[in-house]
Amino acid sequence: MKQPTTKSSLTAPQSRLVELLQKVNFGRIEGLHVRRGEPVFEPGPRIIQKLKMGGDNAPRPETNLEDFWLKHQTIEMLRTIADLGDGEVLAIEVKNGLPFAMEFEHRSTKDGCRRD
Repeated sequence: MKQPTTKSSLTAPQSRLVELLQKVNFGRIEGLHVRRGEPVFEPGPRIIQKLKMGGDNAPRPETNLEDFWLKHQTIEMLRTIADLGDGEVLAIEVKNGLPFAMEFEHRSTKDGCRRD
């Protein structure tokens, strides 16, 4: 995967995932399928949204922007998804519209883990 640095440098599925994170703002995205290193939205992932009582629960303001610089956390998430190849992201924890932590499933290799 080429290293994206702006939203406009993303593929359509990657851009859709970034927009979904921004709309969720706080919560989790579960069961996101990955094919050939790209997020797949059929079937759609499960969205668990966390509402903060007395807080601003609106989507991130960046959601409506055509282009902006990607944060390091977003680039790292997209790189991890690309490296996954085919599999499933079990959960992406979202804080302030950004990926905070990620759980994913992949097949083990003889040394026990596929990730470098």
